[in-house]
Amino acid sequence: MVNFKYIITDPEGIHARPAGELVKAAKEFNSKITIEKDGKSGDCKKIFSIMALAVKTGNEITISCDGDDEEAACEICRILLVYRNGDCYEKVYRKKRVCRGGYW
Repeated sequence: MVNFKYIITDPEGIHARPAGELVKAAKEFNSKITIEKDGKSGDCKKIFSIMALAVKTGNEITISCDGDDEEAACEICRILLVYRNGDCYEKVYRKKRVCRGGYW
């Protein structure tokens, strides 16, 4: 299992658009990917599960990845959250295009 903690800096927190991007990225992996905030957790492959956590600016979250491609899954989720500002994320994400079991 691989995990990382991150403090949300986006002024709007994790609303529908970033939650959707996180779900889209998470579904590329076989690993189980969860997001946790204040002792509550949700499946990163389900948008309502993420939205139910009501993650706001300044909240600390933990992303946990468990499975055969956990390292890659965690890295992409971290990149998505840290470089959330569109262009930077698109460049990094597309450069490391993900497929099941690793990069191509």
